[in-house]
Amino acid sequence: MTVTQAAPLVRVADRDPRDRRWSILVLLCLSLLLITVDATVLHIAVPALTAALEPSAVQLLWIIDIYSLVVAPLLIMFGTLGDKYGRKRLVLCGFVLFGVASAGAAFAPTPLTLILARALLGVGGAMIMPATLSLIRQVFTDRRERAIALGVWSAVAAAGAAVGPLIGGVLVGLWWGAVFLINVPILLVLLPAAVRLLPESRERPDRPWDVASAILSVLGILALAFGLKEAGSGSLMPLWASVLVFFSGVGLLVAFVRRQTRLREPFLEVGLFRRRSFTTGVTGVLLGVFALVGLQLMLAQYLQLVLGDSPVRAALRMLPLVASAIAGGLAAAHILPRIGMRATMSGGLGLVAFSLTPTLTWGVEGHPVMLACCFVGIGFGVQVALLAASDTIMAAAPESQAGGAAAIEETAYELGAGLGVAVLGTITAIVYAPGLPSVPGVPAGGMDEARQSLASAAHVANQLGGQTGGALLDAARWAFVNALHTTVVVSVVLLGLTAVVVAMLLSRD
Repeated sequence: MTVTQAAPLVRVADRDPRDRRWSILVLLCLSLLLITVDATVLHIAVPALTAALEPSAVQLLWIIDIYSLVVAPLLIMFGTLGDKYGRKRLVLCGFVLFGVASAGAAFAPTPLTLILARALLGVGGAMIMPATLSLIRQVFTDRRERAIALGVWSAVAAAGAAVGPLIGGVLVGLWWGAVFLINVPILLVLLPAAVRLLPESRERPDRPWDVASAILSVLGILALAFGLKEAGSGSLMPLWASVLVFFSGVGLLVAFVRRQTRLREPFLEVGLFRRRSFTTGVTGVLLGVFALVGLQLMLAQYLQLVLGDSPVRAALRMLPLVASAIAGGLAAAHILPRIGMRATMSGGLGLVAFSLTPTLTWGVEGHPVMLACCFVGIGFGVQVALLAASDTIMAAAPESQAGGAAAIEETAYELGAGLGVAVLGTITAIVYAPGLPSVPGVPAGGMDEARQSLASAAHVANQLGGQTGGALLDAARWAFVNALHTTVVVSVVLLGLTAVVVAMLLSRD
């Protein structure tokens, strides 16, 4: 009698997480939105923040960059910790830390305090992010439903990063600290909801957790990400030192991989990369985000410094990119089962390349509607490709390694963003400087400063004023547009080649 009564109770408990799966998805997406918005929300708040705290140039750089520099190297470590000790526990701890750090950042009295608070925000974000994907893998057992869930997840990830500057522009009008303090009431709602809704994942306390592997992965990815950022900006160290840091990171990651192959129970199952579908999916994420984030940065500069838009107006003009990214993430879940994995991923990357091409041949600069159409194609194509890549990655990994697989994907996301900014930004700078000829009436020192960037040229032009300043600004804008076109050519070629390689390597299903 006791046995017959206990059995249905077990079955109901087993069904509960799947019965609540759509509510769980909403909770996970709201959590992800907080993390991705915080990565870009400061871009427009910088002037108000500078006036309030008066940070030095180096301190300001650290305030902006420390968040992503902390998130990227910790993702794999917290992904594997979630697999070992339970993902729900990690998410709840991440919520608490994120809320405390947000309050600390909002009321930071000094630049150093704000840097430390932003670093803690990064730790909290790294605790939450891998669990969002691995919990989707846990509660969505049906492949088609999981594709829909991943589509929503990837759309939220892209939308959060894109609307961050817009949210910052609205909140900073009230008070610069509001860009952080807004997180606290949202987390006060999410925390009890997470306690009630999120399922417990099976703990594996007997599974060894290799400290040396954790240190190698954290230091390796940190050096890789920092080297990439510095290669693009060069604000803290010369180029040769940035390259040295980057290759030091590569060396540490090689040592990490070799160590995993020797361990009986590895920290991270690098054998996943032997699966062609998994490796192709990770590559698709890396290059898709490379194109999206790098071009987003270049286009934001173009809208503000060439077309003269304010930061908020530039963010509003990029809303078609956000809307199409959301639509692409949702539509891909329906496209994927119909045309297959290969056509979805390669077609999405190809669409991005095709949407970028008009900027080279049709003079999109003078046609706002055409520019908006290009944004629509870029956003839709990237999200379709990212959804297919995410589904490929999560389907290739067993449930017991879902946290590690999710961490690899999100690390590829962060590295793709850093690589896009560093590589495309460096290409733009290399082409821009020699493309700006000497302007009559501008002293040699002024020309040297103007060749550093378009923003520097605008500063020199404002100091000179008159026809000479106008001539310098016109020449600098022409040189920047020419450099931007070169960057777009590189992106189109890279995306086109990736689409072809994906079509060759990936199976249809």
